[in-house]
Amino acid sequence: MTFREAIRRFDTALRAEHNRSVETRRAYVSDVRQLAEFAGEGVSPEQVTAARVRAFLANLHRRCDASTLSRKLSALRAFYAFLLAEGACRVDPTARLTAPKTVRRLPKPLAVDDCEALVEVSPAREPETARARERALRDRALVELLYGAGLRVGEVATLDVRDVDLRGREVRVLGKGGRERIVPLPSAAREALVRYLDGRRRPGLLGEPLFTALRGRDPASEKTLGGAAIPRRLGVRDVRRVLAARARRAGVTDPVHPHRLRHSYATHLLDMGADLRSIQELLGHASLSTTQKYTAVSTEHLQRVYDASHPRARHGATRRPSR
Repeated sequence: MTFREAIRRFDTALRAEHNRSVETRRAYVSDVRQLAEFAGEGVSPEQVTAARVRAFLANLHRRCDASTLSRKLSALRAFYAFLLAEGACRVDPTARLTAPKTVRRLPKPLAVDDCEALVEVSPAREPETARARERALRDRALVELLYGAGLRVGEVATLDVRDVDLRGREVRVLGKGGRERIVPLPSAAREALVRYLDGRRRPGLLGEPLFTALRGRDPASEKTLGGAAIPRRLGVRDVRRVLAARARRAGVTDPVHPHRLRHSYATHLLDMGADLRSIQELLGHASLSTTQKYTAVSTEHLQRVYDASHPRARHGATRRPSR
């Protein structure tokens, strides 16, 4: 089997059997294609040896950090596990390879004031039109949901209108590994969604994407629902662009990206007294150990508050001479 055919079937299996997200599928397929290019024209997946995979990862070492290399190795392992299961390969060249050690990095939440600024920032300066109003309502609802519900950017991008229960004040989310969870909607997020969806009321709305582009593609090339064109769904990159633009207008100097709002959501909940188990459920973490990293962040926050506030903790404070 050629790499081209193997990659095509691997992508199909990731979508149909393993229910991987669009972003994960794209990353895994890209990683395997990089290996195919490195292996050379005419080399099949079965002809790739462990030494070749090791050389491939070593070649990326200067450009990629340990976490990226680990993800690429995970993608290759998943690829060869698929080929073994399909009977298209007899030996897994990744079997005895070890992932590089990754440095444990603590999440870096934004300050509460910065999160508030991102939500409350004034719309971009443009003529007051129906499209401008729709953009302002959409972007406000988008940021309220990212921060107010702590969703992953991929989860937000795949939401449909039917997934939001405004009356029940909750949103149904399909997370990693196809795990579904229900996340409560804060009142501010609910109100922003109500204002945004009020302007979109039409037959078939429940089947549409929740967040859509204002300029759709040619209706003839789009999917249809009951004969009407479905607006184009906002993609992950679109969401990142919206957030980056709001950060610039709000004057937030720290780097802002969707996952940092998720970190902020979890850390601020912890600071306000929420227990770890509840935060785990809200975030959709499969393991509590994944959630526990936020306790270290909160401890660091408390240490900074103490250092800045307690007289005995101030650097360079003069000590009273002993008698």
